[in-house]
Amino acid sequence: MMTSRILIIEDEIPNAERLVRLLGEIRPDAEIVGVIESVAESVQWFNENPEPDVVMMDIRLSDGLSFEIFEKTEVQCPVIFTTAYDEYAVKAFRYNSVYYLLKPIEQDELHTAIEKLEAKTIVNIDRRLIDSLLNSLEPKGYRNRFLLSYRDAYKTLLVNDILYFYSEFKLTKAKLLNGEEEVIPQTLEELEQQLDPKLFFRANRQYIIHIDSVRKVSNYFKGKLKLELIKSDDAIIISREKSAQFKNWIGY
Repeated sequence: MMTSRILIIEDEIPNAERLVRLLGEIRPDAEIVGVIESVAESVQWFNENPEPDVVMMDIRLSDGLSFEIFEKTEVQCPVIFTTAYDEYAVKAFRYNSVYYLLKPIEQDELHTAIEKLEAKTIVNIDRRLIDSLLNSLEPKGYRNRFLLSYRDAYKTLLVNDILYFYSEFKLTKAKLLNGEEEVIPQTLEELEQQLDPKLFFRANRQYIIHIDSVRKVSNYFKGKLKLELIKSDDAIIISREKSAQFKNWIGY
């Protein structure tokens, strides 16, 4: 197998340019078929184009984690993940991963990954075996507290004291029962995996809400729902696709 067509999914321009340069040095005859910055663009690209020989894929993109791409469209080609975060390494094996490179990407590491892919020395493992292994490694409990920086020390924030989480200007914030707010170091995508799904619901891209924070639920146009939350003046809109899931979660 020769990697003649390569797709890059990376939302940071300097990192994308570095990958293009390194790939040009390693495989000068290869074609970069696209440089894409978001989950939404990636899904559209895979729906409209023939698959490349390999995808160089960052994990944290401008509109979410790249794992969402695999849930929204079919991706059969090998994927080399390129990221600054090592906590996704195990999970990446669920998604066509053949190599996991940590930024900053070095030429020799990238060269090794491409060569192993072309030599077909990467073993194909039964996905059921991978899922079984990953499930055994994942923690059984859910997050119940946060350790936050406070002046020159740290303080503890209990999950039970949080009404909802929301994203604003690339920051994640928690609204507390007492009306105060705290900045949380995790993204909403990370919190979605860490919080008890019986208590917390991903309402939309901006909000994760606690079940006790919902003050009022109203029908909205085109099958959507509108929520009013405790200690919030904002209306939270639940999409038509998520409405049934929300009603089931809240006990309708």
